[in-house]
Amino acid sequence: MTDLHTLSVKALAESLRSRQVSAVEVATRFLARTGGNPNNAFLDIDSEVTLAQARASDAKLADGTAGPLEGVPVAHKDVFVTRDFATTAGSKILNGYRSPFDATVVQRLRSAGMVSLGKLNCDEFAMGSSNENSAYGAVTNPWDTTRVPGGSSGGSAAAVAAGLTPAATGTDTGGSIRQPAAFCGITGIKPTYGRASRYGMIAYASSLDQAGPMARSAEDCALLLSAMCGPDLDRDSTSLDVPAENFSAKLDNSLAGVRVGIPKEFFGDGLASDVRSAIDTALTQLQDLGAKLVPISLPRTELSIPVYYIIAPAEASSNLSRFDGVKFGHRTQDYTDLGDMYKKTRAEGFGEEVKRRIMTGAYVLSHGYYDAYYLQAQKIRRMIADDFQRAFAECDVIAGPVAPTVAWTLGNNANDPLADYLADIFTLPASLAGLPGMSLPVGFGTGHMPVGMQLIGNYLQEAQLLNVAHQYQMNTDFHLQHPAGV
Repeated sequence: MTDLHTLSVKALAESLRSRQVSAVEVATRFLARTGGNPNNAFLDIDSEVTLAQARASDAKLADGTAGPLEGVPVAHKDVFVTRDFATTAGSKILNGYRSPFDATVVQRLRSAGMVSLGKLNCDEFAMGSSNENSAYGAVTNPWDTTRVPGGSSGGSAAAVAAGLTPAATGTDTGGSIRQPAAFCGITGIKPTYGRASRYGMIAYASSLDQAGPMARSAEDCALLLSAMCGPDLDRDSTSLDVPAENFSAKLDNSLAGVRVGIPKEFFGDGLASDVRSAIDTALTQLQDLGAKLVPISLPRTELSIPVYYIIAPAEASSNLSRFDGVKFGHRTQDYTDLGDMYKKTRAEGFGEEVKRRIMTGAYVLSHGYYDAYYLQAQKIRRMIADDFQRAFAECDVIAGPVAPTVAWTLGNNANDPLADYLADIFTLPASLAGLPGMSLPVGFGTGHMPVGMQLIGNYLQEAQLLNVAHQYQMNTDFHLQHPAGV
């Protein structure tokens, strides 16, 4: 097969099971495509490890013990620890770090038969909306290499869009699966908080971080999510005691009578006209498929930005205190005492955005400000969650834009971090509420750049989101379109 890199996860799995192609052949093809590291998407590749996994998959395919995704390649965001590849979280402070164990998500996808191609670039400690904060250089968008791919899972989104891997893992704290998926014209889903284990996922903000899959279609994401999710109670205290689910089971359900909520706050003056046009067209297509559009309100949408940028940095300031040069990672070479070592190690190892968020978090947790900022933010977070529950009394899913604009030019917001923060306004509310959300491509805007539509569901309703997305994708071809040269 000459077009292996354009096949879906499902098509590759079927081709491997029918022995039309071997896992080694598939792995070799994708390893060849990663040569030269297009788009700076990968941080670590080891062909010997990948081919060894592929040979093991071929043996299982031959003896009938293959997993459901046996031999299909996947690449992992560099915040998931892995034994066979370095894990840096995009930071100098972890340069060259090797974990003694695999993250649960990595382990479960391998148990399903997937072959790892390596580790993917990301904003440092998943802090960013453009993938320009990585200590190892910015990732570029394969649709236009002068533009950002989105963040923090920008390496994952760019790698899938560029045909370097058929699937990737990502993490979503405030939109970091959905926004890069939208900017790169692929599909990604953040499940309900607690659905996928956080064990072995380097923490940014523990009450918000959630793992999820990124691929070309909802159908592929359903296969990946089925393999990733399930209880991990012994290792992750935030894991939900909810059985693993077959998220493909309801993909073919009709959309007749499905109520799609349209929040008026997502369609205000800040939404670019090209994005709005693509979303409006997609909503009309959902109507044509039998869905009913219902106007709703999420009145605290604008408050999600200050709430998130109080809570997330506060948790980050605590989580990142473990990176001090004592047990692992970078340690400064010149210091006088322990305190001096801590300060110099962290000053040398952390980038500017990480330092900014640590300082913000330390400030809002400090004596005299905890009640005024952090406690108030948690109260409003609860109100945001309640707003969603009132909305879901009137609708089944919520639809709207992922981001106010298409992907912007590299360096455009370098001197204005607040501009990056504001770009998350439509993804933050669902993250704060712990709800599942996804992005799917629905057209193109300025510069022929992809536009993504966001779908948000009630708790544990990932199957319904995937059903709506799949039915839309079966009647359109945006998820099948590739950047030039792919």
